[in-house]
Amino acid sequence: MNTKLNIAIMAGGNSSEANISMLSATQIAGWLNPERFNAHKILVKGNTWTLDHPQKGSIPVDKNDFTVNVDGKKLTFHCALIAIHGTPGENGLLQAYFEMLQIPYTTGGVMNSSVTFNKYYCKELVRETGVNLAKGLLLRRGQKVDVQAILDTLGLPIFVKPNESGSSYGVSKVKQAADLMPAIEKAFAEDKTIILEEFIPGREVTCGVFKYQNGEMIMPITEIVPETEFFDYEAKYHSKSKEITPAPISEPLTKTIQEFTSKIYDRLQCHGVVRVDYIVNDDKIYFLEINTVPGMSEASITPQQIRAMGGNMREFFTLIIDDAIQRSTL
Repeated sequence: MNTKLNIAIMAGGNSSEANISMLSATQIAGWLNPERFNAHKILVKGNTWTLDHPQKGSIPVDKNDFTVNVDGKKLTFHCALIAIHGTPGENGLLQAYFEMLQIPYTTGGVMNSSVTFNKYYCKELVRETGVNLAKGLLLRRGQKVDVQAILDTLGLPIFVKPNESGSSYGVSKVKQAADLMPAIEKAFAEDKTIILEEFIPGREVTCGVFKYQNGEMIMPITEIVPETEFFDYEAKYHSKSKEITPAPISEPLTKTIQEFTSKIYDRLQCHGVVRVDYIVNDDKIYFLEINTVPGMSEASITPQQIRAMGGNMREFFTLIIDDAIQRSTL
């Protein structure tokens, strides 16, 4: 009889979206096949890592070898399933840790995670795929801000957002020149570099993708119709948006978005499941950003797309874990 695999579901983290990560982790634990996997939630907050034990509460993780002492027995893990949005789960830090310990993990590698977390450099790499990109500027904290030069380059409205943040915090849509500096300061509260982008009117759509050893899943497109001004934190997590899967768009447009999603996945050397967000303006497709640790609560977009394909989450996460373990042995 095969021994069940111990899966560490990494949750929490140090970004503003830690609570969303916890919801995802709980949901994922429920989806894992109990005949094949023992699901263990590991809560990460700064340097404090603890196993969330159902009977014994919080037990510290030994970060020297990523083990937990439970009643005098050493619990080791066969795979880390990363469900942390923002740092350290989406920016390469956890990935580097697991690489050093040679523990399989479910996301892209160190380079993929750190580059995709940096919106500005990610766009530069994605440019080669031929997808359209909004005009943008990068500002560093402490840099002199020339408001007029920004307005001349980007016009109004302008999106202002933290450059390296896994969350929707600190994002503003600026419609009047007087609001630009407050928006810049708000974004700098979240990150030391920020990105300013021209506003592209259009429909927001998103497409999930997962490529593995023996196949690939390019998912149906979802259209996001926010009730708020744009797809911000409220829209994302407080049901202030309508998500339509599959999106009511033409077959050729669907195919083109799926092709771009596949190309972007390869170009950025992604692994595991990712979601790519776009704006569609008169059939012109603009890349917005990539989510390398997409939300996994019951209502999240990726599970919606998998269900629309006729898949189920238990089988999906079995594939994700098997792929991570196979990749680590290559």
